[in-house]
Amino acid sequence: MRLATIRFEEEEHLVICQKSGYMRIKDLNKAFQTQWPDSMDMMIKTDQLFKLNDWYGQANRRESDKMQHLFINGKECNYAPLYRHPSKIWGIGLNYSAHAKDLSEKPPTSAPASFMKPDTTIIGPGDEIKIPQLSRKTTAEAELGIIIGKRCKDVPRDKWLDVIAGFTTILDMTAEDILVQNPRFLTMSKSFDTFFSFGPQLLTPDEVGDVSGLKVSTVINGTVHAENTVDHMTFTPDVLVSYHSRVMTLLPGDVISTGTPGAIHIRHGDIVQCRISGFETLENPVIDLKQ
Repeated sequence: MRLATIRFEEEEHLVICQKSGYMRIKDLNKAFQTQWPDSMDMMIKTDQLFKLNDWYGQANRRESDKMQHLFINGKECNYAPLYRHPSKIWGIGLNYSAHAKDLSEKPPTSAPASFMKPDTTIIGPGDEIKIPQLSRKTTAEAELGIIIGKRCKDVPRDKWLDVIAGFTTILDMTAEDILVQNPRFLTMSKSFDTFFSFGPQLLTPDEVGDVSGLKVSTVINGTVHAENTVDHMTFTPDVLVSYHSRVMTLLPGDVISTGTPGAIHIRHGDIVQCRISGFETLENPVIDLKQ
């Protein structure tokens, strides 16, 4: 199943995405007398997403004709961020060795190079990435995002998919010129407003299939800058979920941004994209606040 948050008729709505358009959860509830949460945040945090996925698969097979009239035309709406207030956003640095070489860094091997970002960095598809006054070299990085679906601690590697709500596309930004001044400035360099684009769609694990084969691409103005597959990560998704759940309790809605195949220097007027095979492309324009 594919879910998104869209802006439609001046409001935000949780929707199920299909080729025929978007079906608002509130319309689904009205048609079938159900009571599914009608925001992405509540859908995930109340542990209803897993149940909705099962129910929708069964109902769609039984009553697909009844559902078709509920879909609205995608041309009439825009994507919003999936949700705005995860309790934690984990980022993973240098998780592809090729990216580490770009930065003349040695990739970590004993543990992930983890950092955290505030939710005030979050924007959605189409929103402007704003290069801050304090930075003259900001980079953008396409990444696969993992969304936690269950409260969990000490997750075994072979059970990691049991706690996953889904996956999404992410653009993670860094004020690289600030970071190179001092490695202790990592949090600051990652935490400017608009430095985390999130969405447009959440794909449940059954929709994705083999995560290891996904190709992640950082794209600038239509040109692929860097790309690699998930199986070339130093720390693969199963390791990341298990490791971070040993550090602290993971909560529904927490995000792990798994690292980039390559960062690109962005400038005023650029269009940057995260492309992942099988996912809707995430795209954001860039403005420089110094212009």
